[in-house]
Amino acid sequence: MRGAPIPSERELSETYGVSRMTVRQAVSNMVRNRLLYREKGRGTFVAEQKFEQPLQGVTSFSEDMKRRGLSSHNELLTFETRMPDETTRELLDLNEEEVYHLKRIRYADDEPMAIEETFIPVRLFPELDARRLEELSFYEYIETETEQSIGRARQTIEAGIAGTEEAEPLAIQEGDAILQIERVGYLSTGSPFERNISIYRSDRYKFISDMYRQH
Repeated sequence: MRGAPIPSERELSETYGVSRMTVRQAVSNMVRNRLLYREKGRGTFVAEQKFEQPLQGVTSFSEDMKRRGLSSHNELLTFETRMPDETTRELLDLNEEEVYHLKRIRYADDEPMAIEETFIPVRLFPELDARRLEELSFYEYIETETEQSIGRARQTIEAGIAGTEEAEPLAIQEGDAILQIERVGYLSTGSPFERNISIYRSDRYKFISDMYRQH
C-alpha cells in the first residue's frame, strides 16, 4: 500500500535470511527506481506508483484504465454546444458551425487522474448527449453507436505547473508539476473529430515510447 512504512533493515534481514548489507543495497536500488522513498528521521515508505502510458496506439482514458484492471468514471463539469475559438476551428477544419464542449474530471478507482476538455463537431455526432457519455467512453460511443471508426491521432505533450484551477480537482498542490497533453483525433475517413486538452498528474503518470534507429 502506498505510503506504508517498510520494516527495518534488521527485520528484513531476519525475515529473508540475508545480510543487512544486502538489504541496504536492495532498498537503495528501490529508492533509486522510485519504488520506495525515504523521509529523514521517519523511515522508508512505499512510493505511489506511476501509470505507464505507451505513446503508441489511439486509446481512451476508460480503455487505458480497463486494461490495467481499474475502474474508471467521470465527473462531468460542462456539456454544452458553442461556437469554437479560432484554434479549435482550424484544427477541426470547421466552417461557422457549433461544437460540443465537454469538461470532465477522470477518475481511476475513485482517485482523480486528469482534467479533460474536449471539442467535438456537432455535425459528426448530432445524437450525442451527456447521458451517453456517462454510460460509454466517447471512443466506445463512436465505434458502437455510429457507423464511423477512429483512424489516428496527433498528440503533443508539454510540462506545466498546476494553478488553483488544476490543483483542487486533481487533489494536488498548487505549483506541482503537471503534464498537458493535446490530441487531435481523426476518423478513418481522415476527418478530424475531436480536439482534446488533458491535464494529467505528473506524480501518477509517465509516458513510454519505443524508438528505433533508422538505417
